[in-house]
Amino acid sequence: MSTSRVNAGERRLLLVLGLPTFAYALATTVATTYLPVLAQEFTRSSTVIGLLIAVEGIMALLLAVPAGALSDRGRSRLPFVEWASPVLVVALALMGLAASLPFALVVVVVFFGAYFVAYEPYRALYPDMVDDRITGRAQSTQALWRGLGTIIAIATGGALLTLGDAVPFVAAAAVTTLTIATFLMLLPRERAEHEPNKSTSLRDDVARLWSTVRRRGDLRAFMVANGLWELSLGATKTFIIIYLTRGLGVSTGLAGVAVAATAVFIAAATPISGKLADRFGPVPVMRVSLLIYGLGMLVPFLVANKVVVGAITPLVGFGGGVVMTLPYALLIPLMPDDEHGLTTGLYSVSRGIGTALGPLLAGVAIGVLGGVFTKTGGYQAMWGVCAAAILLSIPVLGRLREQRER
Repeated sequence: MSTSRVNAGERRLLLVLGLPTFAYALATTVATTYLPVLAQEFTRSSTVIGLLIAVEGIMALLLAVPAGALSDRGRSRLPFVEWASPVLVVALALMGLAASLPFALVVVVVFFGAYFVAYEPYRALYPDMVDDRITGRAQSTQALWRGLGTIIAIATGGALLTLGDAVPFVAAAAVTTLTIATFLMLLPRERAEHEPNKSTSLRDDVARLWSTVRRRGDLRAFMVANGLWELSLGATKTFIIIYLTRGLGVSTGLAGVAVAATAVFIAAATPISGKLADRFGPVPVMRVSLLIYGLGMLVPFLVANKVVVGAITPLVGFGGGVVMTLPYALLIPLMPDDEHGLTTGLYSVSRGIGTALGPLLAGVAIGVLGGVFTKTGGYQAMWGVCAAAILLSIPVLGRLREQRER
């Protein structure tokens, strides 16, 4: 498979298209990484904390498909971004005031509800506006934005948290607002328009989608594999800071810097994986990366040593970068031409299942194995959940390749 050069106009489009990814990644990373730290003030149960963050997956299951399908029915998907983003940033700013479980639950539900209403139509702009020949590099550019948002959120969140509980959340809300406003000003709106889907109702859209899933083994294999990848990522995001601070005894600020260092390797992996995917195909690149990633996460599961954990960071970071970059590139060739938003909703349904199960299963594992991993208070158990999900996805990915070849 040969690669094609990206011209200046395409490069500018990819940069502008990636801005909301940066904004939403920064916002969701602050929410899912630092709200669990605040939650320790009103609950000590790792399972309850996992359930709180699992709201992300539940909202994905409820809203992703309807939001994507509704965006197919209009000429533009941008109104979803324009109306939902302000709700998202207000909920994010209020998150820093959470001092009880009911209040935290309400703001998390509102936050992730707005997130999926905005994000599904936004992400469907990629198959609408980007040429198929540069799909891999489009996804690698988007993943770079996502990695940058993640790095900034984690690296600064710990330090900002020492200034006050609300500070990282308010700061993230301000940056998100500015970034989304810039995107809406710079995106060529005429190119963002598409031919509306002629379906008669949302119910018909959803019924047609599930009928397609039942017929097509490749879509089912993708959903299972993507759900496992997001399970791993969701578990990691929820408990990584607590693992470092309570498990390994690292300060909150230093923990943020350590995770940001890992995110640098994630960012380095994204352009490399995108180019490799355009040249060799995303499935072979994913298979090798998943094996490295899964085996790498077994190390902190088995060994509670700061030096060993630090040494394995590049492998885990690089593998995580590939997993964050290529899944959507796997799905785009499977999408019907007039259902980009609807099928993007399917992508987020699989994400939702993973992001709901990941924090929950990790929280349960931490509680159950606390007596086994006494040195880390049980928190290293999360790595076992993450590694199992990644390694189990490899044979599922093989089935996806078989179905596509048929």
